Amino acid sequence: MPNISLAEAVKLKSLLMKRVHELEEEIMRVAYKIIEKDTVPEVGPRTVSVVDNEITETRKDIRTLDRLIYEANINNTVMFKDKAYTIVEAIELATQMRAQARIYKQLGAAEKERVQYGYGGEGATYIQIALFNPEEYRLNALQYEKEANKLSGLINAKNYAISLNFDDEKYA
Repeated sequence: MPNISLAEAVKLKSLLMKRVHELEEEIMRVAYKIIEKDTVPEVGPRTVSVVDNEITETRKDIRTLDRLIYEANINNTVMFKDKAYTIVEAIELATQMRAQARIYKQLGAAEKERVQYGYGGEGATYIQIALFNPEEYRLNALQYEKEANKLSGLINAKNYAISLNFDDEKYA
C-alpha cells in the first residue's frame, strides 16, 4: 500500500471532511425530483445509493486517517530544549506558549503609570500603577513567540518526515 506523510494525511482528512459535507448536500439534492403527475422521474447518473456509498467510503477513510494520525502523534517525538515531546504534547506546548505570549504582550503594552480621573464627582485624581515591569513582559512575549514558532517548525518538519500507510490514490 502506498504511503503519505503525516502532514499530507492531516490535509487530506480536512479535505475529506469537507467532501462528506458536500456529499451530504448532494444526497439531499438527488433524493427528490419534482415531476408532473403520472410521469416517470428521470434519474441522473448519481443516485441516492451511489452518493450514500461514497459517503460511507469517505467516512471510513476519515476514521482510518484519524487512527493513523493519532497513533503517529503519540508514537513519534520532537526534541525541544533538550527534551523529547510526543507530537501531541508538542502541539499543546506550542499552543500554550502562544497563549502565554498573548498575555505577556498585553502586559507589555501597559503603561507603568496612568492617570485615572476622579470618580463620583469627588475631583480626586487617581493613578493606576502597574505592579510589574511592562518592558520585561514585552520581551518575554517576544521570547515565547519565538520559541513557539521554533517548536511549530520542528513539529511541521517531523510531520513531513513521518510516513503513514494509507492509499490516497482515489483522492488524487
